[in-house]
Amino acid sequence: MTTAPDLTAVTAGSADDTAAEQAAFDALIDAEQRIEPRDWMPEGYRKTLIRQISQHAHSEIIGMQPEGTWITRAPSLKRKAILLAKVQDEAGHGLYLYSAAQTLGITRDEMTQQLIDGRAKYSSIFNYPTPTWADMGAIGWLVDGAAICNQVPLCRASYGPYGRAMVRICKEESFHQRQGFEILLTLMQGTAAQRAMAQDSVDRWYWPSLMMFGPPDESSPNSAQSMAWKIKRFSNDELRQRFIGMLVPQAEILGVTLPDPELRWDEAAQRWHTSEIDWTEFHEVLAGRGPMNAARLQHRRAAHEDGAWVREAAVAYARRQAEKTERAVA
Repeated sequence: MTTAPDLTAVTAGSADDTAAEQAAFDALIDAEQRIEPRDWMPEGYRKTLIRQISQHAHSEIIGMQPEGTWITRAPSLKRKAILLAKVQDEAGHGLYLYSAAQTLGITRDEMTQQLIDGRAKYSSIFNYPTPTWADMGAIGWLVDGAAICNQVPLCRASYGPYGRAMVRICKEESFHQRQGFEILLTLMQGTAAQRAMAQDSVDRWYWPSLMMFGPPDESSPNSAQSMAWKIKRFSNDELRQRFIGMLVPQAEILGVTLPDPELRWDEAAQRWHTSEIDWTEFHEVLAGRGPMNAARLQHRRAAHEDGAWVREAAVAYARRQAEKTERAVA
């Protein structure tokens, strides 16, 4: 007579295996070692990484749009070439990050579909318009500056492919920040109209750049766990404080005024005191109701649809090459 399997023993064994794998994972994290794609990882860790890395990749790709419209309108051939190179860098950053996310078991097609369907998030900063050339300076100085402040610690992220991708990305972002600073510096040394244009741009981009670090720590649902897993190294508020501390002396050199009348160093608290950030605006933009949300997604959707023939041609070519190889082997 066939005896039924002892399911209790199987379940207990599986639980023991999972506990051992969890212990090994925790030991790697505690020892500041990298988790690699073939290592066991908790499902929550995997999902958190997919969410964060794919959102980061989407942000790089959508972030090409505000600047792309200024390539043909830049004031000189040199400026056009520099801006074109920057936009190309951002495309590369997106590809690095999509590749890193793919090691976690999600395909690039899935991530792209989530973005164009409006189911995936990307940085709210890219849903603001860029009406003047000075915006190219403000984006470089403020937006890329915030990105550097946020992303340099990610070079030490516990997930290997993510941390390694961030090393090159941060090197290139540092050039983008310097480019933006130089654009604003040139404008501030120009005519009264140019100085006014630069200040207006800083006024419009300053607060959204502070929002890039995410909501206050007490309102951030994912920060604590990400820090425990050593994906993130600093909290949202810590990074925001660090960024403000970088901006203050740079603004003085530029000659621009940061648009916060309450901004001051609090010696007793050892932190920057600021006006209250308008988190209602942040959540509205994040929810898809910002000035350029619909336009950004529509442009990305149209580009994806227009490029369908390229993807189809690439697949057909790969198939023919594979068939040729098979016939040669046979």
